[in-house]
Amino acid sequence: MGMTAVWVKIFLFLLIIIKSAVADLPELMLLSTYQNQDVKGWVMSEKLDGVRGYWDGKTLYSRQQRILKAPHYFVKDFPPFAIDGELFSERNQFDRISAIVRSQKDQGWDKLTLQVFDVPNAQGNLFERLAVLERYLQQHPTPYIQIIKQIPIENAEQVQHFLAEVESLNGEGLVLRNPNTPYKAGKRSAEILKLKTALDEECVVIQHHQGRGQFSNMLGSLTCRNSRGTFKIGSGFNLEERTNPPPVGAIISYKYRGLTSDGKPRFATYWREKKDK
Repeated sequence: MGMTAVWVKIFLFLLIIIKSAVADLPELMLLSTYQNQDVKGWVMSEKLDGVRGYWDGKTLYSRQQRILKAPHYFVKDFPPFAIDGELFSERNQFDRISAIVRSQKDQGWDKLTLQVFDVPNAQGNLFERLAVLERYLQQHPTPYIQIIKQIPIENAEQVQHFLAEVESLNGEGLVLRNPNTPYKAGKRSAEILKLKTALDEECVVIQHHQGRGQFSNMLGSLTCRNSRGTFKIGSGFNLEERTNPPPVGAIISYKYRGLTSDGKPRFATYWREKKDK
């Protein structure tokens, strides 16, 4: 057999391995936005402003399916089954949490917990799925896993009262869920909703525009794109972000105040770059 044929066989073998690894990456359930749907009989919880953490029974992944290098002490008592949650420490500390999670060395993992909101492969409704983890933790306690409390919803006024309470404590908002809906991997579910006073979405940066006047030789605005189309964002940046703006291709979050007549975000304002959120 010639060397060319050998290399072709090696290449095909490696390609099979890569495809198999990609196929095994976890697909996460994603949130839709609350728009005055009837949620009586659902449950609600605080939406934690942390970094998504999906444990597949062996490895911890981010929302972008990147392996998170958690230290051994953090995951050694994690269950042999999948759990999905948010790596979190305290409110209004997203940048700090993200830095810890992205670091190649342990720079504070002991300050974090995986706040679990679902057990994807368990049977039954949400409470029954979470009970599987609760029983496991009774036999294998760890300070690095907590189950997020799910509060039954009685009416819309209760939801708004809880939202006001969470936001008064600098919380991000709420998650509203139909507890009878199964975990829907890889889908943006209409039965798990985020609710915040301020609207926010994500978009991909596709172009930078140089500033003028006080922002000469800095970022003036950027153009980004999402399902609403292409639009500019020129406010919300601090001096450091104008000097070193999110690169083309980066995913950013922005806040806005409703939509224009052509469906574009009104008064879009930069919030932050999305990394492993």
